[in-house]
Amino acid sequence: VQLQASGGGLVQPGGSLRLSCRASGNIFTINAMGWFRQAPGKQRELVANITSADSTNYADSVKGRFTISRDNAKNTVYLQMNSLKPEDTAVYYCNADLMEVGKWYEDYWGQGTLVTVSS
Repeated sequence: VQLQASGGGLVQPGGSLRLSCRASGNIFTINAMGWFRQAPGKQRELVANITSADSTNYADSVKGRFTISRDNAKNTVYLQMNSLKPEDTAVYYCNADLMEVGKWYEDYWGQGTLVTVSS
């Protein structure tokens, strides 16, 4: 199983980016999917997650600016980021709690995609 994230880049303050993360491999079912981020010198923190029933949860710092969604047919989770601030600069990691065929649920991580918010 692999999680492939994409969509990071350099954006000016107030701008927008959309991150995508697709899970591939011998997947039986996916429970929750989410995004974490890690800024230089800081611990990794939860940004947002979404359950298989589309229940969402956001960090206070991104509420009203970021939107998480998923396409179950494509095993893909998205993060729409609007009104970006310099403090959103970080490496963003996608995460999935999924069951591979023949196994029990495990946590999987993507490789990380860098988001830089700067003028």
